[in-house]
Amino acid sequence: MKKVRTLVVSSLLLLSASTQAAWAEQENREQSAVPLEEVIVTAPAVSAPLTVETDPKAPRQPVPAADGGGYLKSIPGFSVVRQGGTGSDPVFRGLGGTRLNVLLDGTYQLGACPGRMDPTTSYVFPETYSKITVLKGPETVKYGGGDVAGTVLFERETERFDKPGVRVNSSVLAGSNGRDDEVMDITAGDAKGYVRVIRTRSNADDYTDGSGTKVHSLYTRNSLTGIAGWTPDADTLYEFTAGTSDAEAAYAGRSMDGPKFDRNDYSFKFNKKNLSPVISNLEFKLYHSYVDHVMDNYSLRPAGMMAMAMEVDRTTNGGRLAADLVLGKSTTATVGLDYQKNEHSGRNNMGIGYSKWSSDLTFTNYGLFGEFKQQLDTNSRLLSGIRTDSLDVRNESSGAKAHERTYGAFLRYEHDYANAPVTSYIGIGHAQRPADYWERRIKLFLKPEKNTQLDIGWIYNSDKLKTGLSLFYADINDFIQFKNANSSTAKTAENIDASLYGGEIDAAYTLNENWTVTATLAYVRGNNDSNHKPLAQMPPLEGTLGLKYRREKVEAGLLWRGVQAQTRYDLNSGTETGYDLGKSSGFGILSASVAYKANKQLTVAAGVDNLFDKNYAEFISRSGVSIPVLGIAQSFRVNEPRRTIWLKTTYNY
Repeated sequence: MKKVRTLVVSSLLLLSASTQAAWAEQENREQSAVPLEEVIVTAPAVSAPLTVETDPKAPRQPVPAADGGGYLKSIPGFSVVRQGGTGSDPVFRGLGGTRLNVLLDGTYQLGACPGRMDPTTSYVFPETYSKITVLKGPETVKYGGGDVAGTVLFERETERFDKPGVRVNSSVLAGSNGRDDEVMDITAGDAKGYVRVIRTRSNADDYTDGSGTKVHSLYTRNSLTGIAGWTPDADTLYEFTAGTSDAEAAYAGRSMDGPKFDRNDYSFKFNKKNLSPVISNLEFKLYHSYVDHVMDNYSLRPAGMMAMAMEVDRTTNGGRLAADLVLGKSTTATVGLDYQKNEHSGRNNMGIGYSKWSSDLTFTNYGLFGEFKQQLDTNSRLLSGIRTDSLDVRNESSGAKAHERTYGAFLRYEHDYANAPVTSYIGIGHAQRPADYWERRIKLFLKPEKNTQLDIGWIYNSDKLKTGLSLFYADINDFIQFKNANSSTAKTAENIDASLYGGEIDAAYTLNENWTVTATLAYVRGNNDSNHKPLAQMPPLEGTLGLKYRREKVEAGLLWRGVQAQTRYDLNSGTETGYDLGKSSGFGILSASVAYKANKQLTVAAGVDNLFDKNYAEFISRSGVSIPVLGIAQSFRVNEPRRTIWLKTTYNY
């Protein structure tokens, strides 16, 4: 705690210095500048303390993969574990898996693969959502426990109709390596309700890296979602959603591929606003998700000496009841409870037919939470929250059981300066995360992780300059680490003590009415304090520089991304998302784009990513396996795509 107190004092001094600099900028800024409307999104900026929001429908540079992980990669602080053309596993500040809570329209949809071929984000079709929100660190308690790294919300909202009408949102994307994406989103309704149908398809062939070598990475993904809403009055909503998707994907970093990723989900939501002078909103949600996944070594690649397959599934059921409360003139709160149960099963096929289905692990969790906001004065506020969860785990084959109670809490002070466009904040949060399915299948009994984290930062928004700085220090007791992660027989899981620190900065400066410069920087350093080693799977320093030109209906941009070499690693150690392979080289990538907004409905965008055809791989990646029959040699890491050309058309009315 001594080093935490020291860091708090240093943080306050830093905030004071930052504020003085902001006041100086405020005096010199040009009042006549007009903020530019973005068409191409290069790096989403911090919108509020510890919050980043981005629009997944906007054309993006560089063009992301057609899943949730691809979109998160463009946000400072995020990395993804490359597995192939899709299904990359997101990591924030070096922490991934269930350390990062990911909710899809308020529901949990957990993947089934024991090797994480299908993280939650692999079932995301981003353009079908209204926005993506990232909440950094353990400073919220409303969206489940265990948010050691943070929370990601893929949020979908259907706008109500004042009168009978139809809305259409559609897009088509075509690019190198056979990439083609199609989205059709149609909503019809009136003041009493609506019906919405969303259809998506995404396809790509194997891509090649910068050296011209083919990477086993083809995929095809489809989804269909239906939403029916009843709005009997302005304050009431009943909504039912049914969704289904299927996919197949090749994996360059695996000895097997995924010829089947089937998902079915259902949810019901009830919202009632202005229920009473105290209850400003009441929300009730129920959801069901079923995932059926097959992995084998013969459907998407030639079979080896023996044809092998495994089929796994997971059923997730849950619910949530929450109320927004007005407790006084300056005090509001959100209180509620949630429930989740997920069951995992599987069966094998060693070339002689599938064995019988058998369940392995079942998780049942109950949570209770309260989050509060106290307006101290016109410019200052205090936010706080507390949460407790009760988890029961059962090993269905052995009958062994585990029960764990975990807690979470946070306290944050925010201040808006009266004489400058500056918001500063300082907060401390604590989150406890019990071991998940991927960890307990290695070792059933592990202590819950306990992260105590300090967050500080400031946000500055003037007509000319928009910037945000987020810094953190995390002290994690009983961090769950995998050892000998490259071995199928000697892999173990253990609790260690770890510490991490770093942060992110983003900035956009308007040079004049046509030109804007953007920049981001993200850094994290992790230490294994128990063994006095680097903490595994920590990404290196990364930054971007962007230049955008906008005139009337045209916007063009250049984006340079630079990544430093990583020499701090712990060979064959890691987590459920991956393990350290060794040091990595630094690289720089340049991309270019242009967009034309023909009218309010039609936008056409085009771009070239990796303009100079650089051959490179990310530090956080899997090693590429050899597939001799396809002419694919083993690679140290799965290399990223070579020069990619793309064209996207969006039409809405």
